[in-house]
Amino acid sequence: ATRKKRGQRSLRRSIGEITLDCPVSAMDNESYDFIFKIVLLGDSGVGKSNLVFRFTKNEFNKDSKSTIGVEFATKTVQIEDNKLVKAQIWDTAGQERYRSIASSYYRGAVGALLVYDVTDRNSFNHVPMWLKEVEENAEKDCLIMLVGNKMDLNDQRTVFVRDGRSFARKNGLAFIETSALDATGVDTAFQRILQEIYKTQTKKQLKSVNSKSDGPGPGPGAPGGGQPARGQAITLSAQPEAPQQQQRGGCCAGG
Repeated sequence: ATRKKRGQRSLRRSIGEITLDCPVSAMDNESYDFIFKIVLLGDSGVGKSNLVFRFTKNEFNKDSKSTIGVEFATKTVQIEDNKLVKAQIWDTAGQERYRSIASSYYRGAVGALLVYDVTDRNSFNHVPMWLKEVEENAEKDCLIMLVGNKMDLNDQRTVFVRDGRSFARKNGLAFIETSALDATGVDTAFQRILQEIYKTQTKKQLKSVNSKSDGPGPGPGAPGGGQPARGQAITLSAQPEAPQQQQRGGCCAGG
């Protein structure tokens, strides 16, 4: 895994490069339209690393060790409008001693997965702590999804679907259950949050562009128009905004 002390700014551009402080390995020649930073949070042992392995490599590591500090992975996927989105995924350590180190990596994130283990009630009880941390450190419009992992261990379950769904609804989060072991729900979780990030950030950018326009703007596809032209560099500024919980969980709340 690649690590770097600084790695923030969730600014994106259409295709090619991106204005982002991130590990050099992310700045490759791969073709994509957008890049979004997503962080995974949750107690140690809930399966965050294996969720990343399953999504990025379609692998499951039974001997996975606890993450030290922060690990980094990427995957490019296609979403609506045939857009290619590169997910820049930061897998944060769940151990208490690493929290002060990992917190700096949340800044600039536009998506977060709060992961708990459905067989470990304590990991679910700690979700409010992780939610507070991401709300304090990530972007104000960061989309957050609650993920109940290890659903394949149904006979050992101590946290039920209704528990996760209830917490998600109360806090305006999206919700899904997954199994990194058999891959159930993993692609769906990442695809949903990437899709919603794309919608949210595009609307935010277009609103900013339109607010600066004098009179009727150029047509879609033209510089400054309703749709950024392919290859046009755009910047998403992190403007202070009041959190809107209902919008934050819009992609699959209660799912």
